[in-house]
Amino acid sequence: MANMKNYEETYQNFKLEVPEYFNWATDEFDRWGKDPDKLGLWVVDDFGNETKLTFAELTKLSCKLANVFRANNIQEGDKIITILGKIPSFWVTMLASLRSGVVVSPGTGQLTAKDIQYRFDASGAVAIIVDEEMAAKVDAVAADCPTLKTKIVVGKRDGWLSFDDEISRADGNFEATKTKADDNAILYFTSGTTGMPKMTVHTHASYGIGHRITGKFWLDLTENDVHWNLSDTGWAKAAWSSFFGPWNCGATIFAHDSTGKFDGKRILEMLSDYPITTLCGPPTAYRVFVQDDLSKYNFKSLRHCVAAGEPLNPEVINVWKEATGTTIYDGYGQTETVLLVANFPCNEVKVGSMGKTSPGFYVAMIDEDGKEVPAGQEGDIAVRIKPERPVGLFKEYYNEPERTAATVRGDWYVTGDRGIRDEDGYVWFVGRADDLILSSGYRIGPFEVESALIEHDAVAESAVVASPDEVRGEIVKAFVILAPGYEGTPELVKELQNFVKNLTAPYKYPREIEFVESLPKTVSGKIRRIELRDMEKEKKLNQNK
Repeated sequence: MANMKNYEETYQNFKLEVPEYFNWATDEFDRWGKDPDKLGLWVVDDFGNETKLTFAELTKLSCKLANVFRANNIQEGDKIITILGKIPSFWVTMLASLRSGVVVSPGTGQLTAKDIQYRFDASGAVAIIVDEEMAAKVDAVAADCPTLKTKIVVGKRDGWLSFDDEISRADGNFEATKTKADDNAILYFTSGTTGMPKMTVHTHASYGIGHRITGKFWLDLTENDVHWNLSDTGWAKAAWSSFFGPWNCGATIFAHDSTGKFDGKRILEMLSDYPITTLCGPPTAYRVFVQDDLSKYNFKSLRHCVAAGEPLNPEVINVWKEATGTTIYDGYGQTETVLLVANFPCNEVKVGSMGKTSPGFYVAMIDEDGKEVPAGQEGDIAVRIKPERPVGLFKEYYNEPERTAATVRGDWYVTGDRGIRDEDGYVWFVGRADDLILSSGYRIGPFEVESALIEHDAVAESAVVASPDEVRGEIVKAFVILAPGYEGTPELVKELQNFVKNLTAPYKYPREIEFVESLPKTVSGKIRRIELRDMEKEKKLNQNK
């Protein structure tokens, strides 16, 4: 039985209470450790080696690391950067930071030395915790990071403290810092499609309490679940679905510590081999899964699946349901928020829609004057923040008051995404406000065209952008990665164009198609359409000279 049984009733009555003082590690996490055998974390590597840690063991390890922080003068309010893969030390570091009032800034292993330096410059962090591979990148720029005082490595390296050695020597008792609910807790650098990354500040309450909505209502978790989120530990999605969401509900977090590239077959095998009950993955993962012969696998434990990052294509949802018996429930939110809109298990799914507004929020489509637009009309997706700011929204962009202010329009926080709400209250994603294509007076969202293309057997992935055109202003251009066994011929271009014309309004079909080997993406896996747009502008400019 789902955690939410009646959406309307829950939506009307739901309210998150926020106390003045709140420390998620002690007030939420530690209570699950009262049962000394309750499994909190289960990590499996590429060779089948397993690490299992109970909630009680994680509490003790994080108390030890908090004492290591104190011993090295890393104080409440100080900022530390952590770049660790799906290894237990990542979870221990997150817990120790919250416990001690240290502000933690997670990053992905795809960061370069230059990226790391930028993060130190922007945040003023005093310490970093990384693995041996990342430590070399840190050392390459450490001399240019004046605030960096303490370097901790998981492994061994000259000039660095050893994570395991320090923990083994540390005391396992630690009196947690008495943090206020609105004290800074986490800094996430957004992977945005434009400009330099912004530092999104979340408090102990905004993510710690706010993600109760994410874990209970969307991930549908209980303390009996084993939950697997495929996201990299460096993105905010890991806070959603690999940390706060599951552990708010007492679920066991499962993780695959893989050093290689994304391997859809391996993930499907693990879903068959391990008792994973709930799965969270990006749309690109599910698109890879459905290209396999899913009848070869046994999804005996799997009961609930979700996807986030961008809306999922109907074709993929249907194939996955046929094979596993589970519907993929879309969810929508940002680094700056918890879950804002979702398909919840108790609601009928309208395939292609992101679902309905999360309990605790009022989400609407608004116009340029901050007024709600009627059902069926496109607008900016926005969250009402007055008279009361909902729990689960970020506090600010760190040290950037102008950028923070730019997200507010009247009584609303504006997400920067465009959408339509239908008569039944379902929200349909149109695209990023800056990704919209304006062609002959039509406003075309790239996602609808990409959704149509992906339904063709020849298309593995695509990105759709505006390309300048003298007659139409802009035309729809598609960059297509072909599925194995297909060749990018003029005949296939024609076939794909006609295919899209038949699935969507004819004016939306891609007038140009370019076959490519790869697409530019942010570190969190989102397609950087801005790069493709800029490339098109440059190309058309040169053609017209």
